[in-house]
Amino acid sequence: MNLEKLLAAETFSYSYANYANHLGIGHVRFEELMPQDVRFLEQAEREGWSLEELADALEVDEEIAERFRVSYTRAKDIVDAPNAAESFRRGVRYSIMDAVEEGLKSEAEIERLVTQICYRAADLAYLLDLERKSVSDYSEDLRKTTKFDSDHLVQSLRNQFDDEE
Repeated sequence: MNLEKLLAAETFSYSYANYANHLGIGHVRFEELMPQDVRFLEQAEREGWSLEELADALEVDEEIAERFRVSYTRAKDIVDAPNAAESFRRGVRYSIMDAVEEGLKSEAEIERLVTQICYRAADLAYLLDLERKSVSDYSEDLRKTTKFDSDHLVQSLRNQFDDEE
C-alpha cells in the first residue's frame, strides 16, 4: 500500500491488512472514495478550510467532519513515524488514550483495549512485511524508555527509600 492508502486505513480505522485485502478487486470505497477523502483532509489542513468547507467537500455533517479531521491528524502522526516501531508505539498510545478517555472500568472495556493493541500489532507486522524487516530489527526501538519511564523509576526509588526509613 502507498502512503495515501495507509493514511486512509488509519483515518477510517481499518487495519492495514484488512484495507489491503480490499484493494485490486474494484472496491470503489477503498480504492477511490477513502483516498479521495484523505486528499480533501490534506488539502483542508494545508489551506486552512473551515469545518463547514470540509464537511461540504466530504459530504458529511460538521460533527463527522470534525471527527475525520482529528482522526486524520492522528493518522498522519502514526503513518509519518520514522520507523515501524515508532508507528506502533504511537498507535498503541492513541488506543490507550482513547480507552482511558472512554473509561476503563469493566472487563469488557479492558478486552476492547487488548483487541485494539492486537490490531496495532497486526499493523506493525504489515509494516514490517512492507519493509522486509522483523520485530528483532526494532528491538531497541521497542524497548526504549521515555522521560515518563525515567520519572516513574525515580519516584519508585524515592518511595522505596522513604518506606525503609
